[in-house]
Amino acid sequence: MNRHLSPQPNLSALLPLGLFLAIFVGSGLYFQSTGTSFAFYQVAAPVAALPAIILSILLSKGTLTETVERFLKGAGHSNIMAMCMIYLLAGGFSAVAKATGGVDSVVAVTISAIPPSFLLPGLFVVGALISTAMGTSMGTIAALAPIAAGIAGEAGLSLALTAGAVTSGAMFGDNLSIISDTTIAATRTQGCEMKDKFRVNVAVAVPAAILTIFILLLQTQGSSVAEAKDASVLLALPYAAILIMAVSGLNVFAVLFSGIILAGIAGFIVTPDFTILTLAKETYNGFTGMQEIFILSIFIGGLGELMKAQGGLLALERLISNGIRRVASGKGGTAIAEAGIGILVFLTNLCTANNTVSILVTGSVAKNIAEANGVEPKRAAGTLDIFACICQGLIPWGAQVLLVASIFEISPLAVVGNVHYCMVLLLCTAVALFFPRKKDAQ
Repeated sequence: MNRHLSPQPNLSALLPLGLFLAIFVGSGLYFQSTGTSFAFYQVAAPVAALPAIILSILLSKGTLTETVERFLKGAGHSNIMAMCMIYLLAGGFSAVAKATGGVDSVVAVTISAIPPSFLLPGLFVVGALISTAMGTSMGTIAALAPIAAGIAGEAGLSLALTAGAVTSGAMFGDNLSIISDTTIAATRTQGCEMKDKFRVNVAVAVPAAILTIFILLLQTQGSSVAEAKDASVLLALPYAAILIMAVSGLNVFAVLFSGIILAGIAGFIVTPDFTILTLAKETYNGFTGMQEIFILSIFIGGLGELMKAQGGLLALERLISNGIRRVASGKGGTAIAEAGIGILVFLTNLCTANNTVSILVTGSVAKNIAEANGVEPKRAAGTLDIFACICQGLIPWGAQVLLVASIFEISPLAVVGNVHYCMVLLLCTAVALFFPRKKDAQ
């Protein structure tokens, strides 16, 4: 068992991830080229992950029992289970609210109050505020995406563009919030204060957000909204309640569970044929609607743990560290080192599909790189969080994208092509990294 505690660098351990992507993305592109409807759903993502898991098991040097135990450890990690519980509760709330007419009511109120050209920027801003206050992108998407999907349908907006706007807003706060898991992980591993890391991030995140709003405004010019339908204020109240609870910082599980109960109560009052049995059935229907991403998250969690145990992530760390040592010297060395830290956590996030885990895995190496190249702890922490955020918002097998794609009933690849905030954030970060600084200019 000791060999699992000290893995040797091994790039071949990352082959299973490549196999998964080849099957998942490759099959989707093939069926799309043939004109098949729902091209990226022809081969379900969890099924595409199975050959990758088998390959990872075959590559393991441990016994089959040890390897399976390692896989189960990753699949059952607390972060993975937390995401899965959010999937279930979000699905349950969405299904109940839809069955009672709550979604239609919220949509009617929204489209009658907001000009068409401001719908997408408005969804982005609301998502950014909720995620910053709540500290979780998953909870934000769970609360906002059902409303956004209804608005897109009524306003004739692109589902992919609307889903991207929601995801963009969610990722803004996930990166910036001082109570976010990623913020806590980044500051703890680098040994700096949250307020200092916040100042570093806000200087990049706010300009990126402003540019994103401008892009969304341009993309919604000329949109028209159908005449708003009659709305029941009572049916809309559960949504208002969960948004208020989310902004107040209440635990995401409590927010979503409360949403299910409140939506059910509103249904009892307004809808005569809505009963406790209906509430139970709709809640379960919501659970089953999250089956695919539930299974995929478990599989990816286990696969990530196997790749880590077999030295795949360590190989990435060594590769980036060696590259930095070769080029990070003299003028601009700190910028190159920061870029290396960003690339390290980005690539690790590709493998783990979890921004918090990727920061924890690479934190110690990032700190060593920072200390060796004169990078301040607050900048190292900010770089870790930003690049993990960018990657998480742009990978079709990430939890946030999978959740919003399930709610909108579209391909995850269609979502990532419209997460403009993460794309703009990457551009702004690149400019900020290599902008001349006093320390480098001296």
